[in-house]
Amino acid sequence: MSESNVARLVVRHRLVWALVALLLIGLAVWWFAGSRTSIPEKKAGYAAGATPPVPVKIEIAKVQDLDIYLRGLGTVTAFATVTVRSRVQGELVEIPFKEGDKVKAGDLLARIDPRPYKVALDQAKGTLAQDVSQYENAKLDLKRYKTLKEQKSIAGQTVDTQMSLVKKYQAIILTDQAAVDNAQLQLDFTRIVAPISGRLGLRQFDVGNILVTNDPQGIVVLTQTQPISLVFTLPESNLSEVRDPMLAGKTLTVDAYDRADTKRLGQGVLMTVDNQIDVTTGTFKLKAQFANDDDALFPNQFVNVRILVRTLKDALTVSAASVQQSSQGAFLYVLQADGSAAVKQVKVGPRTADRVVILEGITAGDKVVLEGTDRLRAGSKVRVIGDGSAPPASVSASDSASLNPPLSAPAAGQATPQTGQSRP
Repeated sequence: MSESNVARLVVRHRLVWALVALLLIGLAVWWFAGSRTSIPEKKAGYAAGATPPVPVKIEIAKVQDLDIYLRGLGTVTAFATVTVRSRVQGELVEIPFKEGDKVKAGDLLARIDPRPYKVALDQAKGTLAQDVSQYENAKLDLKRYKTLKEQKSIAGQTVDTQMSLVKKYQAIILTDQAAVDNAQLQLDFTRIVAPISGRLGLRQFDVGNILVTNDPQGIVVLTQTQPISLVFTLPESNLSEVRDPMLAGKTLTVDAYDRADTKRLGQGVLMTVDNQIDVTTGTFKLKAQFANDDDALFPNQFVNVRILVRTLKDALTVSAASVQQSSQGAFLYVLQADGSAAVKQVKVGPRTADRVVILEGITAGDKVVLEGTDRLRAGSKVRVIGDGSAPPASVSASDSASLNPPLSAPAAGQATPQTGQSRP
């Protein structure tokens, strides 16, 4: 046999073995896939090829009191903000506060060198004492002149002149006293005290600097944080829901949450509503007050706001996630006694973040499908794997895949209803 014939046989044998290997691999894959899909079918207790029940979670429609909140965005605002400045010029010799300290009205914040102002005060007091002495002497002379006039020893003009001199010294004493008071005031201004109670910011000057009167930079900024206010906005469509209870004398509660809207920072009360609507945004402003005892609210902080406007008594409610939407309106999947799901058209009332009031369509105690609605149709058989209040102890891989199917394009003519979307 020639070498070329031997080579052809080797190549042919290799091709045959490759085809046999591919066939064996295909059979193994087919057997493995069949055995995997048969396990959940046997567990579910239905024959291979039959449509399996759809695994779902349910909840019970219940009657409860439901708080209705309006939501808005707001900014924390200090009730008072003061830039502490010096009212006299001089060397800064003492700063007894620490940055970030809480202070009370009247607490010492800074002290300027008082010696020049003490000298000015002593000088003003000396001038006053000198003029008081001259005034007393003029009064004695006036008394003598009056006596001499009665004895007809001097002319009446002398008495009148002396009386004018006494009044002149009285006016000079008033001026001197004003100068003393002004010098004392300037000396008092060397002690810079807190005008309000609040929290101090970062200081702008150090000891040894020369301060000038009314420096725009200021020594430190003082903000009142207890209590603190919150200014927020709501759409103008909510105006009557806020004003009506206020006019009736009801105090509305306001909750402030962090930027993520998960942690409550404080609870306060509504103080007032602005007197006009912003025509550019269609909103109106409101102002609330918070005690802020724990300093959780910070000036200029952005917060999410929830204001409680009313409480519905004995309302029939379900979870907001269970409400579906179609071209005919809102509907729910309700579990029937035979284990199938029925579509119930409902009339939806007020809602909160996670609960919805159902006005018509179902009754208290109905079992409403909460999760797994993507594969449901009217009359579909269902298998309950959770009650909606807590996750089941164990969920099989097939159940998990059924509750959360992969995204794929629907078959022609088949609808895929989802929460908040229309169902064709």
